[in-house]
Amino acid sequence: MEGAVKAAPPASVIPARDFAVAEMPGLYGPFTFSERLLQRLWARREFDTAAARTADGRVVAILEPGKWNRLGGPDFLGARLRFGDEEVRGDVELHLRAEDWAAHAHARDPAYDGVVLHVVLFPSGETFTAGAGGAKIPVLALLPLLHRGLEEYAEDEAVEALAGRPIARAPAELAALPADALAELLARHAEQRWRKKVHFARQRVIRLGWEGACHHAALEILGHRFNCAPMLAVAGQFPLPAWSAGEVAADQAWAALAGRWQTHGVRPANQPRTRLRQYAAWAMARPDWPARLRSLATELPVPSIEASVETRALRRIHRLSALRKKLAAAVCADAVAGPRLDTLVCDGFLPLLAAASEGPALSPGGAGLGGLWQIWFPGDLPEVLLPALRALGVFAAPARPACHGPAQGLLGWLIERDAAKPV
Repeated sequence: MEGAVKAAPPASVIPARDFAVAEMPGLYGPFTFSERLLQRLWARREFDTAAARTADGRVVAILEPGKWNRLGGPDFLGARLRFGDEEVRGDVELHLRAEDWAAHAHARDPAYDGVVLHVVLFPSGETFTAGAGGAKIPVLALLPLLHRGLEEYAEDEAVEALAGRPIARAPAELAALPADALAELLARHAEQRWRKKVHFARQRVIRLGWEGACHHAALEILGHRFNCAPMLAVAGQFPLPAWSAGEVAADQAWAALAGRWQTHGVRPANQPRTRLRQYAAWAMARPDWPARLRSLATELPVPSIEASVETRALRRIHRLSALRKKLAAAVCADAVAGPRLDTLVCDGFLPLLAAASEGPALSPGGAGLGGLWQIWFPGDLPEVLLPALRALGVFAAPARPACHGPAQGLLGWLIERDAAKPV
């Protein structure tokens, strides 16, 4: 019938949308950054929201990022924003590059008439995006606001994708390798993971300075895995001296990020308010903890990893259990313990210390902090890794207990395998 409006197909038959992907050079070859990852960063507000400015210079406050739209039309619906003193409700569209708006002909699609903000990854020379009827849509570039580098975000996305699914086939694929070849493969990927962590830590130190880098890394790791973004926002809003002076209470930091914490499905010990209270106690008891950490660097052992010496023996030789207790007390005031302390050591303390040093600290297979990282206790890792490594015989108690390096090596191999799969 002429003039009739065609009904939209049910959601079940709407084809999955295609996501643009940018390929960029990384530390060990190219990596990809997807539009879907950009959407996730926006949904979680995983950037410096306090510094957000539109391309025409206006302050933009993200009161509500909107409902993530997985079907056709704008990426986020019903966002609540404030440009200067003006509050606006509407939709938000995200692209890697500003020119993608025109390339996708959104100005000619009525579904996009309600877009009030165009968020892009890479800054461009465009002050506004041309909407329907010549409407001027403000542009916000996220790259200058990101807490970390693009490759680090891409790495985290790959780890998160692995954390939620089984890898039952991995032992079968790797079990076919001779023991020496398997050990070499895991060591090679572990070294790449270690070097990347040190590289990311160095970028953080360059950007924030030593104390700021330590402060941000600690809060981010305490937020692992569901509350990293709001923890980083807390780190930016409340610097370490404010915590150390008692000017910040955990409940105050909690309230400042109200609506952004994820508590559902988070274990009681990992609840973000609990972690904030731990950090408040830590910072009050050890106001100079980043300096204490750096002063301990000269006391840390630098194990040389040799196939003939098993992990248990290396840990005993280098008194790792005693060192673990010393770090917990001297640096963290015993506010953090267990696997989260080990994660702080492996993802925070050791990479940061290596980033501030030179030479052998970068090599997990030789003498240096990387060797210590290799044999340290595993910490918080995707649950699928340790059973797989036990099945492969890499971890076999008591002589070869679970440790960080091989687990990171398997993780690196899985990420590389997934990246090589055709899209």
